[in-house]
Order: sequence, then structure tokens, then C-alpha cells
Amino acid sequence: MKLEELKEKTAAELADERRDLKVEMMNLRVQKASGQLENPARIKIVRKTIARIETLLSEKRISQNATKS
Repeated sequence: MKLEELKEKTAAELADERRDLKVEMMNLRVQKASGQLENPARIKIVRKTIARIETLLSEKRISQNATKS
């Protein structure tokens, strides 16, 4: 998922997306352990997307706190 697409989402939507990606990551790890993983590059993509979402959520929290002050 592109960064521009993620920036358009609300914090709640980002949290839902992060939860879904973490579940997918768990499933990919199980597939890797059992030797059934077809696309090993998917692990890297999912991990980086989770990191992007975490960063955006942090930025949104910081900007909300700055506007309250």
C-alpha cells in the first residue's frame, strides 16, 4: 500500500489496517515455518507497511496533542 493512500485514512482506519496486517504477518510466519510460503518477499512488504502505519499514527497523535495545547 502506498504512503499516499495511507495518509488519506483516518486514525481508526489505520488501526484496523495495522491489525489486519499483523494477522497476515502471523499467517506468513506460520507458512514460512511449515515450508508453504510461496512469496517470501511478502513478509518484507507487510513489515514495512506496518512500520509506515505506525509512523503515521504517531504523527497523527503528535499533531492532535499540538493542537490541544
